Amino acid sequence: QVQLVESGGGLVQPGGSLRLSCAASESIFSIYAMGWYRQAPGKQRELVARVSPGGGTTYLPSVKGRFTISRDNAKNTLYLQMNSLKPEDTAVYYCNAVAKSGTSWGQGTQVTVSS
Repeated sequence: QVQLVESGGGLVQPGGSLRLSCAASESIFSIYAMGWYRQAPGKQRELVARVSPGGGTTYLPSVKGRFTISRDNAKNTLYLQMNSLKPEDTAVYYCNAVAKSGTSWGQGTQVTVSS
């Protein structure tokens, strides 16, 4: 299966920025779709952003205009640029990939937005 390694989480003040990275163990060409999910304690996991094989993107309405999902095929890496962060963005963020071998999840990276 595809292995995913996430990084970039941390503590940031409201209005600040973070960039999450997700490194895949195989070429992104072999992955049908990739996306970012998040889950706060006691809440359901929700889709934050995803990118389709054709490059189209979808965003959670509450993050649209603030977050940008992108991918670097040369580095086999998915990114989530998060700007204008709000306390309600606090959650564990997970990278997800769907490939022929199955569905894979990263280990999660904590994002905390607090003053």
